[in-house]
Amino acid sequence: MKPKLIYPKQIILPIIAVALGVAGCDSGPGQEAGAYAAGHTAPTDITSRFNEEILEQRPFSNREDFENARRGLVAQDPNLVVENQNGDGIWNMPEYDFIDDDGKDAPASVNPSLWRQASLNNIHGLFKVTDGLYQVRGYDLANMSIIESDTGWILVDPLTARETASRAFLFAQEHLGKKPVRAIIFTHSHIDHFGGVQGVLQHLPDEEKRDLRIVAPEGFEEEATSENIIAGPAMTRRAMYMYGKRLEHNDRGHVGTGLGKGPAFGTFGFAEPTQLVSKTGTELTIDGVQMVFQIVSGSEAPSEFTFYLPEHKAFCGAELVSRNMHNLYTLRGAKVRDARIWSAYIDEARNRFSDAEVYFASHHWPLWGQDRIQDFLVKQRDTYKFIHDQSVRLMNRGFTPNEIAESVKLPAALQEDFHNQGYYGTVAHNAKAVYQNYMGWFTANPAKLNPLPEPEAAARYVEMMGGADSILEKARSDFDAATDMKTDEGRKTYRWLAELLNHVVFAEPDNEQATSLLAKVYDQLGYQAESAPWRDFYLSGAYELRHGGPEEGIKPAVMKDVLLNTPVSLFFDSMAVRLNADDAQGESLSIKVTFTDLRESYLLTLGNSVLHNRKTSSDTPADATLKLTRALFVDILIGEAGLKEMLFSDELSFEGSRLDLLGFFSMLDKPEGKFNIVTP
Repeated sequence: MKPKLIYPKQIILPIIAVALGVAGCDSGPGQEAGAYAAGHTAPTDITSRFNEEILEQRPFSNREDFENARRGLVAQDPNLVVENQNGDGIWNMPEYDFIDDDGKDAPASVNPSLWRQASLNNIHGLFKVTDGLYQVRGYDLANMSIIESDTGWILVDPLTARETASRAFLFAQEHLGKKPVRAIIFTHSHIDHFGGVQGVLQHLPDEEKRDLRIVAPEGFEEEATSENIIAGPAMTRRAMYMYGKRLEHNDRGHVGTGLGKGPAFGTFGFAEPTQLVSKTGTELTIDGVQMVFQIVSGSEAPSEFTFYLPEHKAFCGAELVSRNMHNLYTLRGAKVRDARIWSAYIDEARNRFSDAEVYFASHHWPLWGQDRIQDFLVKQRDTYKFIHDQSVRLMNRGFTPNEIAESVKLPAALQEDFHNQGYYGTVAHNAKAVYQNYMGWFTANPAKLNPLPEPEAAARYVEMMGGADSILEKARSDFDAATDMKTDEGRKTYRWLAELLNHVVFAEPDNEQATSLLAKVYDQLGYQAESAPWRDFYLSGAYELRHGGPEEGIKPAVMKDVLLNTPVSLFFDSMAVRLNADDAQGESLSIKVTFTDLRESYLLTLGNSVLHNRKTSSDTPADATLKLTRALFVDILIGEAGLKEMLFSDELSFEGSRLDLLGFFSMLDKPEGKFNIVTP
């Protein structure tokens, strides 16, 4: 079966697949002049002291991770810069050369533990993991793994972007020799593990593509094409913060994501799987290579599997485990993940594949030795279980999410290894995720049941506290006094000032003294963060307080080719969440859309300020009927074709009231994805 290919255009944030619009931004890493053009202030004494104290809390003398990350190096491209066909930068490893090779020389503006992780993630190239198994690392956020089969290669997780995947694939061919690709494995439904597939497939002859096997977990297609479609504009805007999209790459800006360096800002695609795996224990032999699969859907991804290679005694952990604590809740916004189930999957893998001598995964570097792998899996398992159990224990005693986050601390036995540290997820926000998974947003305190919106509450807080000038005077005094406090108390002062000054900024967003001081506070909190997403959130907040939000927002046209291959029903689901209820007040309307190329009809019904859709027959009556191709419908949705002009053209067939149809489309919001975050 020949794989179905999708070739979308370049997008600004390829890590987030959204429908009917993607948030763009006006600048990317390295685009502003000057080392500290973003204006981030120097670390304060309290920040310097805190980061120095971290050196006493972690086993920095243990260099095993650096040995493992460099083990088996076959070749490395010291000038790894990838551009698209227009010469736009997609990937640039030399931008991270400011991070030292051994991760020992952390500046005061970076948590030394995060600096160490950033240094490890700088190690890139083609690596031999074991006989017949290779990885290309540091060409994207994720790894591309290569398994030698009887007559060719099996590729695992072909990266995010076409450009980086192509470069990685050609680099592997250059040093390992050209071999046919017999299969591609998608371990899970996040785009950094399949979006670059076209970068590989473009180099394969037609007969090779015709016989290619593409294996993925059950549910992969739906999850891969639909993730973030409904809430896409909001998720994408927040992702700009999580990945430090507008930050410089330097020691006062973005240093990495913890999980890798960052997402590749290129083009992405999709290939339809030829085979789905739905059951743990499924065994497949692909071109002579035996593979045993474990379904772990609902852990890190809604559709995911791990697998084992008995001949190699190698366990591919996908993203079930990685060399950092992962997210139970991702800060860009997503459904909460179940820590209890996640832990159970790790335990199942530990027992089912207990004779594994090699561990490799979708991110980071491998691990060798049965005892080390077992120890790693046990501690990863127990970390998620500990966070879950202790959070629920405190929840059942009446603790609130903030109280739980402050109280839950990993025991010493789980703090000894760097792979358990919060470089991506954190104990604090994962503990809150556990609470949210069981209890939702409400803490049961009636004061939290119906609070005022943030700007209105902020104005009243400021008035009650004597006005902005009075608050700022005390805030400046506290900021300066923090330097003379004990480290923990000084950090808590910064956290309090962030909350306090946020009220002032939301009450008086044009108050430059307030925004300036809050930005300084965010700088210090960012510099102290061990979590890369926390760092990027704080520093992005500081950047936008100083420079404002992005000037450009959603450009729906960049998603055109994705929409052309998205299930049609998702178009209408997305339209429903864009319906402006006030504009639709009192309106009642039915519209039928018939796609002549798909031979499918859908009935949209509007009533009670709610839009419904369902598949229907071509002869169903409606107030207005459109007959057109899906391609033209997409052009209308993204603004490349004007509906009014189309209604009078020969490119579509129309029946009913043109005014009703035009009125309906005018009720739909056009989210730009550039809304304010740190200001109202």
